[in-house]
Amino acid sequence: MTIEYRPYGDTGIRVSRYCLGAMMFGAMGNRDEAECIRIVHAALDAGINFVDTADAYSGGESERILAKALAGRRDKVVLATKCFFPTGRDVNEGGGSRRWIVRAVEESLRRLDTDWIDVYQLHRRDPASALEESLEAMHTLREQGKIRVVGTSATPAEAIVEAQWIAERRHVARVRSEQCIYSIFARGIERAVLPACRRFGLGVMVYAPLGGGWLTGKYRRGVEPEEGSRAKGFWNRTGRWDPARDEVQRKYDLVEALEALAKEAGLPLAHLAMAFASEHPGVSSAIVGPRTFAQAEELLRGLEVTLAPAVLERIDALVPPGTDLDARDTTVSIPALEDARERRRPR
Repeated sequence: MTIEYRPYGDTGIRVSRYCLGAMMFGAMGNRDEAECIRIVHAALDAGINFVDTADAYSGGESERILAKALAGRRDKVVLATKCFFPTGRDVNEGGGSRRWIVRAVEESLRRLDTDWIDVYQLHRRDPASALEESLEAMHTLREQGKIRVVGTSATPAEAIVEAQWIAERRHVARVRSEQCIYSIFARGIERAVLPACRRFGLGVMVYAPLGGGWLTGKYRRGVEPEEGSRAKGFWNRTGRWDPARDEVQRKYDLVEALEALAKEAGLPLAHLAMAFASEHPGVSSAIVGPRTFAQAEELLRGLEVTLAPAVLERIDALVPPGTDLDARDTTVSIPALEDARERRRPR
């Protein structure tokens, strides 16, 4: 098996076309630690050299599992993690303040059993913290050798540009990495985010390329989702899989059409979806986040799949470039839209 390695923006780092995502390791997905370690080893053995996690995944358990899985192999892996979401009950255990970022990185280093983090990301933009505050903290950590690349996640294009302006004005390390949602069903970043990242030389890893499981074909009209799937419990808290919604009915139609296209191309639907997510020239790596070893084996079989221009054109005809099918697919908060006080003058 030959795997493609791509430049991670202008960082000088080269990463595998697919990145192993560890969100499903631990209580949020798979409680079998040994199976999670097997997944990591299978990915590394297949040639994947890029691994992504976060301090909030299963309360830090994902990072602890990765530490065990990467023992003896850490130097060969480009390791990414994130901070922002609360990890404890204290009011200051989360967010984008210097106070929290400096503490959070120390806790991640301890859980990951490593001396440095290759890509350290602000998991979300914190509206309560000045962006300068977050970036200056990241700069300090980079100067101390604790992190290599400053990254952000789920960032709108205007904030990507603002971060570059802050770096120049404040003489701090530039943001060089962005992680954003991208799939056949969520193509909004093609409008401005990916062009901005290319303009400023950011490496880009994209998450949810399988659309939360939709683009594996597991969700069907009239078929009750399996227990343990994302359509059940916590993951469906916003009604993302509610068949009463027009967006969900549209997805049912598209899954059928995309399965037919994948069959014509001689591919499983999941391989078609993963290959699509890594096709854009602005994308460095697409995150694959299996919950089970069987899922990992199936997805790893598609590492070499590329799509012909004719297939990509057929996908464009089904879901036009720049289209987001469902606003609920993203967990990004937009205070200017969600808080009425941001839209109305006080009375």
